[in-house]
Formats: sequence, C-alpha cells, structure tokens
Amino acid sequence: MSRIGKKPVAVPAGVTAKVDGQAVAVKGSKGELSFVVPEDVIVKFEDNAIKVDPRVETKRARAMWGMSRSMIANLVTGVTEGFSKKLDITGVGYKAAVVGKNLQLSLGYSHDVTYAIPAGVTIVTPKPTEISITGSDKRQVGQVAAEIRAYRGPEPYKGKGVRYSDEFIFRKEGKKK
Repeated sequence: MSRIGKKPVAVPAGVTAKVDGQAVAVKGSKGELSFVVPEDVIVKFEDNAIKVDPRVETKRARAMWGMSRSMIANLVTGVTEGFSKKLDITGVGYKAAVVGKNLQLSLGYSHDVTYAIPAGVTIVTPKPTEISITGSDKRQVGQVAAEIRAYRGPEPYKGKGVRYSDEFIFRKEGKKK
C-alpha cells in the first residue's frame, strides 16, 4: 500500500484545480500546469482537495498511485511557490553570464558554451560563479540544471566544474611520488 498516495493533496486559497477524467489542471499565481494521470489510478476533486486512489490492486497500480499523488502535489507547489536549483562553478576562469535569452558558459574549453534558456524557466547569475534556475515546473527546472551541469561535471581531484550547491564531491588524493 502506498502511504504517500493515501494523503489527499490540499488545494490552497488562490489556486484553482480542475479534474477532467484523467487530466488534472492547476492554475495559480505562478502559472498554469497540467498532468495526465495513468489509467491505473482514479482522481477525484472533493472537499477542496485532490484525492488519488488505485483502480485495481496490482503492483503497477500501487506504484502509479504514489507517483500520481506526488506529481499532483508538485503541480500545486509549483503554481504557488515555484521551484529553484542553484549551481556553483569552480575552476580558474570558469564563469557564467546571461546574454539575452542565452546562458554563456566559459568552462575551460577552446570555445564558450551557449545554452538557450527554455520558456518557463528563469536563469539568473548573481555572481559569475553562481547560477540560479527558477520555474514552476519541477521536472523542467531539474532537467535544465542537469543539462547545464553535464557540460562540465565536477571532477574528483581538484573539484573543478559545475555542481549543485548542495552536492558533495568526494575528493581523491592524486598521485604520489
């Protein structure tokens, strides 16, 4: 049994939620998001909360039950507060800057890396070695952060590269004489 799926998702004031068959649409101050729930799960809107229940008692239905509830909770959180990720850049000469609708990254390559900022995501560089990514869709914010980090992931010897601000890099000693 899913323990997280049992708990209904409360819809706060100022947020409108609409359940139409398997589609859930949520609208708030930060935008509008929607999610199509898998067929293994039943979704109901009652008592100012969205309730999720499995259609049948199978392993897949139980898995989709908890996942669907989490996705709906992320929609509600996204349209009220939004999500953010912070990236740190470590290395001599490594820096980032927002130029128009692009993120310009200098990561030690012979050329600068240009990343086109997708719609629905805001990227800010408060310092040249810090990138802040915000948006209402948790999946999209995480995907953008992962794509930027993939250009030059942190290496274990000197810690150079792009890393999440809360990420721990296991450092290696290096070679000895």
